[in-house]
Amino acid sequence: MSRVETAGGAGPDAGGAGTGAGAGGAAVRRAPRPLWSLGLLRNEIGMTFRRWRTLALLAVLAAVPVLIGVAVRIETGGDGGGSGGSGGAAFVSQITNNGLFLVFTSLAVTLPVFLPLAVGVVAGDAVAGEAHAGTLRYLLVAPAGRTKLLLVKYATTVTFCLVGTLVVAVSALVTGALLFPVGEVTLLSGTTVPFGEGLLRALAVAVVVALSLVGVAAIGLFVSTLTNSGIAAMATTVGLLIMVQILDTIPQLHAIQPYLFSHHWLSFADVLRDPVYWDQLQKNFGLQALYVAVFGSAAWARFTTRDVTV
Repeated sequence: MSRVETAGGAGPDAGGAGTGAGAGGAAVRRAPRPLWSLGLLRNEIGMTFRRWRTLALLAVLAAVPVLIGVAVRIETGGDGGGSGGSGGAAFVSQITNNGLFLVFTSLAVTLPVFLPLAVGVVAGDAVAGEAHAGTLRYLLVAPAGRTKLLLVKYATTVTFCLVGTLVVAVSALVTGALLFPVGEVTLLSGTTVPFGEGLLRALAVAVVVALSLVGVAAIGLFVSTLTNSGIAAMATTVGLLIMVQILDTIPQLHAIQPYLFSHHWLSFADVLRDPVYWDQLQKNFGLQALYVAVFGSAAWARFTTRDVTV
């Protein structure tokens, strides 16, 4: 009941025209409060980040940089003799020279698997989880409209994309500063910049990584509108993610790979060049926008015509 009242803004006013008539006896419909959507968004974000599942996902994301940092420290003894990276972590050889590179390494490691899996879980549960719990129809009783509710669900998922990415980045920054020296940053182009500018570039990299996940969020939200089972929606989203990752590694499929949402994910490395290479970044942003438009529209079409009976 508290979930519905919070979503509706105010209990008695949730019915729109419930307070009855004006002076002449004609019913008067109350105008919606302009901050109502923000109230619903705050409530949805609060509910999402209070769930134990979400906290567990964030804890796992925070642990990955710690494990990488400790492993590099044990292997090299912190003497600057790091070896080349694997699995796309092209920055790992620089960690022992500058702990800030642990941020870039951790994002490169978590982006192909851990971050999108976490986003897929949150997005897949957005609508299907409410339907399974029996709260979806009560949310729709509030004067929100299905479109507004769907937008709030997507905005919450995108917020998780940003928070999850920042958790990885902050955990890596703290771990790198504790285990390795920090100082001036040598970019991939060979230019050396002050540590402050290196921090700004690390923040920019985190934002690029978060924006790279909005396509996955849209796909997960669409899948979530197709079923009443949160587990099924999460499993389907994760399965699609794994399938796309596999397709992106098969050389014979090079013709379709530029259109896969994960193809340009590692373009964030271009932020670490001077000047910044924008070509791959723009392709990545454009591709994510396309996925958001297509699967967001499909989610809207499905959700606005869905017969919610549970």
